[in-house]
Amino acid sequence: MEQRAKMEGSRMASDAPPEAVEPRKKSNFMYACTCAVFASMATIVLGYDVGVMSGASLYIQKDLKISDLQVEIMIGILSLYALVGSFAAARTSDWIGRRYTVVIAAATFFSGSLLMGFAVNYAMLMVGRFVTGIGVGYAIMVAPVYTAEVSPASARGLLTSFTEVFINFGILLGYVSNFAFARLPLHLSWRVMLGIGALPSALLALMVFGMPESPRWLVMKGRLADARVVLGKTSDTPEEAVERLDQIKAAAGIPKDMDGDVVDVPKKDGSEEIRVWKELIFSATPAMRSILVAALGIHFFQQATGSDSVVLYSPRVFKSAGITGDNQLLGATCAVGVTKTLFILVATFQLDRAGRRPLLLASTGGMLLCLIGLGTGLTVVGQHPDTKIPWAIGLCILCILAYVAFFSIGLGPITSVYTSEVFPLRVRALGYAVSASCNRVTSAAVSMSFLSLSKAITIGGSFFLYAGITALGLMFFYTFIPETRGLPLEDIGKLFGMTEDTTVEAQDTAVEAEGTATKDKVKAVEMS
Repeated sequence: MEQRAKMEGSRMASDAPPEAVEPRKKSNFMYACTCAVFASMATIVLGYDVGVMSGASLYIQKDLKISDLQVEIMIGILSLYALVGSFAAARTSDWIGRRYTVVIAAATFFSGSLLMGFAVNYAMLMVGRFVTGIGVGYAIMVAPVYTAEVSPASARGLLTSFTEVFINFGILLGYVSNFAFARLPLHLSWRVMLGIGALPSALLALMVFGMPESPRWLVMKGRLADARVVLGKTSDTPEEAVERLDQIKAAAGIPKDMDGDVVDVPKKDGSEEIRVWKELIFSATPAMRSILVAALGIHFFQQATGSDSVVLYSPRVFKSAGITGDNQLLGATCAVGVTKTLFILVATFQLDRAGRRPLLLASTGGMLLCLIGLGTGLTVVGQHPDTKIPWAIGLCILCILAYVAFFSIGLGPITSVYTSEVFPLRVRALGYAVSASCNRVTSAAVSMSFLSLSKAITIGGSFFLYAGITALGLMFFYTFIPETRGLPLEDIGKLFGMTEDTTVEAQDTAVEAEGTATKDKVKAVEMS
């Protein structure tokens, strides 16, 4: 009878008139989409640097007469500099807001690009790499966080994946820049390639002023009226806007019945920052540890599976596969950029349909097969240096293109999407910064060791090693990564076992309350 009643209720609900459910506002979706595009444009700077350095490094090495070790350091050191930028961005975004932090990212990268473009020697070039790296660190931290916080739950996967779309678009622009300016005189070619990267960052700095501030940051500052306006423009329905505001207020520790335009929020001091570190790392609950492990794991495996080696050193990989001539090498490299960009668009429209977990597992499995095939083809070519083996060369090209395609439909975009979703509001900026730092350190280790590793165990052996790491990543994702599609940000922690009373703040409050109660009892006994 109970089952029949449920079925009857479902039938009656389905027969309800269409006007009973307010439709999703297309104008609101377009507004949120525009905000996501503007913010995600910040990540073009990372993509452009990655793409342009793959070809520019060949000309820099010829012009400045530097060694392979210096090339490795020049390419990989940017990831370590980005580490500094990510942590600085975490504090800056909580201090002045997500929007103006994007401006800082753009201005810093603009300065770094000009320094590299006008570099007269290796030392000045490295100074430019440092400034650029700080800007990249700002961009990769703030863009996904802002986009996740401004997006409605129904389209958060789509909009947050824009960061990876623009990274791939930036990589493609870098490859095109290599191809376009390769015919300039040697001393000009690489300088123009690097210096022209200042243009997209200048455009970004102007566009940011058309973006609203993140509603979650506004609530953290007590500006409820401003947050209401932004949520009203970015939510699917007015009811969702109200629900999102209540959830954000609860996460920020603001009572639900406190509903003024501007409310007092407890001021943060040094102890508040220590409390956030405690909640995230030093005194983390089991649920928070699970969240941190998931975030760090997905960032680690995104880089440890060799994606930077394929992208940064693609001309050298193609050369090892038997393709000769600068035009052919750069043309094949451009094909990699086009493939990455096309397939990232596929992922963008599937994240909120297929879900994060299925795409992630399919992506990693495909990458594993491609790395095995690439390692096999490069090993065969390497064993016959004086003979061209068409099937091995074809296998290498096919596996490289398939690898970047599989990477772009899953592990590439999902890393930033997932990390921006899983952390609770109080620790979101710091959590993303810690995760991005893991990403950058791993990226630096991979990119700064690839040439040396290839000499030690052959270039084919290097990709077999990446295949082994990818297999471990596949097992990790299957075990530790739950599905988050369609859930409000404030509810995702429940997937990892988090409840309102599991935060360090709640535990400290409970301890204080218990201590106060004990003192009252003691006083009562003494008085009696």
